[in-house]
Amino acid sequence: MTHDSTAVQLASSSSKATASGGWWRDAVIYQVYVRSFADSDGDGIGDLRGVRSRLPHLARLGVDAVWLTPFYVSPQADGGYDVADYRAVDPLFGDLSDADELVRAAHALGLRVIVDVVPNHTSEQHPWFRAALAGEPGARERYHFRPGRGPDGAQPPNDWESIFGGPAWTRVADGAWYLHLFAPEQPDLDWDHPEVAAEFASVLRFWLDLGIDGFRIDVAHGMVKAPDLPDIGRGAQATLIGTEPLPFFDQDGVHEIHRSWRRLLDSYGGGRIGVAEAWAPTSERLALYVRPDELHQAFNFRFLNCPWDPAAMRTVIDESLAATTAVGAPTTWVLSNHDVVRHVTRYGGGARGLARARAAALLMLALPGSAYLYQGEELGLPEVADLPDRVRQDPAFRRGRRRLWDTDGPAGPVGSEGSEGKAGGAGSPAPDSATASEPEGQDGLRDGCRVPLPWSGAEPPYGFGPAGSWLPQPAGWGGLSVAAQTGDPHSTLELYRAALELRRAMPGLGAPEAGTGTGAGAGADAAAEAPYGPYACGMRWQSAPEGVLLFTRPGFACTLNSRPDPVELPAPGRPVLSSAPVETDGRTVRLPPDSCTWWSL
Repeated sequence: MTHDSTAVQLASSSSKATASGGWWRDAVIYQVYVRSFADSDGDGIGDLRGVRSRLPHLARLGVDAVWLTPFYVSPQADGGYDVADYRAVDPLFGDLSDADELVRAAHALGLRVIVDVVPNHTSEQHPWFRAALAGEPGARERYHFRPGRGPDGAQPPNDWESIFGGPAWTRVADGAWYLHLFAPEQPDLDWDHPEVAAEFASVLRFWLDLGIDGFRIDVAHGMVKAPDLPDIGRGAQATLIGTEPLPFFDQDGVHEIHRSWRRLLDSYGGGRIGVAEAWAPTSERLALYVRPDELHQAFNFRFLNCPWDPAAMRTVIDESLAATTAVGAPTTWVLSNHDVVRHVTRYGGGARGLARARAAALLMLALPGSAYLYQGEELGLPEVADLPDRVRQDPAFRRGRRRLWDTDGPAGPVGSEGSEGKAGGAGSPAPDSATASEPEGQDGLRDGCRVPLPWSGAEPPYGFGPAGSWLPQPAGWGGLSVAAQTGDPHSTLELYRAALELRRAMPGLGAPEAGTGTGAGAGADAAAEAPYGPYACGMRWQSAPEGVLLFTRPGFACTLNSRPDPVELPAPGRPVLSSAPVETDGRTVRLPPDSCTWWSL
């Protein structure tokens, strides 16, 4: 039995979560990295018209919404996360009419549209920062300008380090220093200044008026800094993000900003949402971002960083569900994005890495809550690990930052979105185990996961556009293209299509409220089944052999065999979808190695 035997008659076009408190609660949202998705004009760079032309692929895939990375006017010092004009489209990607037409086309296909907003910092080319450098009265108060320390102020104001390497401060011509937690071209805004809050409320309204359905908030944990900007007292600060309190991230003051944005979103109606890209030291701290009066979702990067180990997976799942359920929010799962080594490669690469990636996708899509897919993961794309230095554009590469997959602590985020990509942190799935030294990911840099997609054809650019592509595509990707995989019942693309179809159809999947029961924390065995507290999602862990995860939800069961060898166990029910062929006589089942299977009960 393989995924081509999906019971398609179960499919339904209606979303369960609409009736249970919000479309986002069980939504599957697809991330489009705009410059690498589809090129309409032959310049080798993806654009908004290209995205619009490929929306039918996303509708057929079965996702609920698309998240677009920044397409605003930008010098592109960090892939558009250095914004010079928040209300205009960069000519690289089109113009405002293209954005409007894309939103309308998406809505016509039943897809919602979420866009990035970048509130922690601007571009150095933003009019505000140019005014600050020019000495315009009051302009520097919108940013963090400080005098230096030491003789003649020649030392930075404190010991903070840039996520991209080097000090987080740059000195300007008159001797003052400005803060940039990312690249020097990305000066941090001072959210204590009232004009900053007013400007971003206006920016949000501008895009909401255009019809946008929500915002993914870049560095949602970073806008507020501790008073007086105190020293940290140690180096390698990027390794501390998400593990320890830091004076520049996850300060309590960010929550009032998010409350004000929630009020603004609610005033528009229509299910407009805010999604936090946030890192916090604990699951409980992260859950604060999705309290009822704050944002709707927050990315769960602990799941992304989890090793290929069933005990670790179960712990992360339990803790994540317990924390978000405590505040009445869904958990949001993710395996890959534009800041991390693709999970096919993180899980070992080759046939084994692909098998594990397919299994992990089914596991993720079976869990309560919402899920995010990164473009190309539905094709089983690996990381491109052999890009020549001359084509790499990651600012971390230009600043000489080298990140290894270590086992002593997280290697830290690498995006301007910063904390989103812990490319090589503790617990990151390594090629063979959690203790392997380093994957084929170009030292954790991000260009390898941003190579443009293959759509069709046997040779580059594989239908990406009329000409080449801004990053070179590997030879041999023709077999991974959308055209090549469509209709192949064994392909990764058809596996994803089948999974999303079933996810909509089976009543026990998706939303945390799906089905009945109080979940793993119910009854006398609650302490043994869910040591991190109950969560009302109808999910229960069941006994399983070593190396196997087995949980049930109403009318549904999921098995994950993480072992490199087959495992036999009593069949939980009728198999409806599997990442690899399953042998069963109806009473027992032989689970293939590195596989996940869905069962109807």
